[in-house]
Amino acid sequence: MISKYTKQNFHNYTFCIWKQVSLDVIKDLKISFKSKSGSTYITTNIGIYRISNHWGRVANCRWRLDALSDYKNQNTAVGFAKWSDFYPINETSKLYFIKVNFEDNTAEFFHKNSIDYYGKATLRTSSETTKIIKIIKTMLNETSWSKYYEFENYQQLQRELISELIYTEKTFIEIRRKFLL
Repeated sequence: MISKYTKQNFHNYTFCIWKQVSLDVIKDLKISFKSKSGSTYITTNIGIYRISNHWGRVANCRWRLDALSDYKNQNTAVGFAKWSDFYPINETSKLYFIKVNFEDNTAEFFHKNSIDYYGKATLRTSSETTKIIKIIKTMLNETSWSKYYEFENYQQLQRELISELIYTEKTFIEIRRKFLL
């Protein structure tokens, strides 16, 4: 598959998950350009390296770093992405789906064109995805949301509610009502 993204357009309204690599990987490579925000880029035929201390919402893009260890923004890291790892985005299309790891208590969003999408999770816009992720993270990391429910198994209730959020277009209020009855 030939990517439509290159060094000329990868930074225009794209989603990408960059894989963190060691600084040693780029030590002999020549810097291609530096952005106004201070990020440095090294382009290759197959992709691009980004040396930066900020990830997430970057200008008009959504770039996440798949970190090797616990990464915190403001720490400089090197990420690599193939040209085929970039996907188009906009604010109004339903492009994102959510995946939850219950063992790690994490929730992340992905682009519908990624290999991770199997067509089951509900697709949402950027703002809708942000709202649902916030609710899910609260449910994964706090217990106060469950105080009005009668349940025998907290984890089962948690998984069922979160699954409804991921796989349906029901609002959180609609889902809560269903489980409160």
